Amino acid sequence: MTKKELVFLGPPASGKGTQTSRLSKELNFPHVDTGSLLRKAIADGTEDGKTAKSYIEKGALVPVEIVASIIKTRLKEQDCANGFILDGFPRSTEQAEMLEKMLEEIDAGKEVDFKVIYFDIPQDLLLNRIIYRRSCSKCGKIYNLQSLKPQKDGVCDDCGSELTQRKDDTEEIAKSRFETYFKETAPLIDFYDKKGSLVKLDANGDVNEVWERLLAVVK
Repeated sequence: MTKKELVFLGPPASGKGTQTSRLSKELNFPHVDTGSLLRKAIADGTEDGKTAKSYIEKGALVPVEIVASIIKTRLKEQDCANGFILDGFPRSTEQAEMLEKMLEEIDAGKEVDFKVIYFDIPQDLLLNRIIYRRSCSKCGKIYNLQSLKPQKDGVCDDCGSELTQRKDDTEEIAKSRFETYFKETAPLIDFYDKKGSLVKLDANGDVNEVWERLLAVVK
């Protein structure tokens, strides 16, 4: 059996999170999310978690080596044996090279299908998605006041809780986030494109349209 390894890349509000969650259930692969892993390592008090916590408490960035070590430990677990979806790592070509070495060790002797899926969407559309984005304060379900409205204004369809807007979902902050993302990610896209691993996914359209395109790419 060929092991399927999927790395998801995409700017803020590209719809990556929604599709990752759905694909994880469809393929029965774990969604390896860097942020969640880091929080879990800290909560569990692992050695890497303790080190990460010491940096966070000082207001400093957690060294990439620590993040990579936490990810490596996770990718070695049994539920990742047939495949996984990696989200939030790598964020630079240096990290991509680290991941490459990591997987060479983990996958020794295995047949692997490795794909990097880039959620490609125009920046002006992303800006609208962010400005009009609202999320449930309780269950986290995401809405958009233009394209994915709740049935009742300000109320979650699923659990009836209040919908809120993130403090950083403003036009000014969004533009700054995009500039940083595209500046850091452009070399990474080129890196994987040259290796023949990159698949550009048209992420414009409704959730189900993008889902069908994603399935066609990964299956």
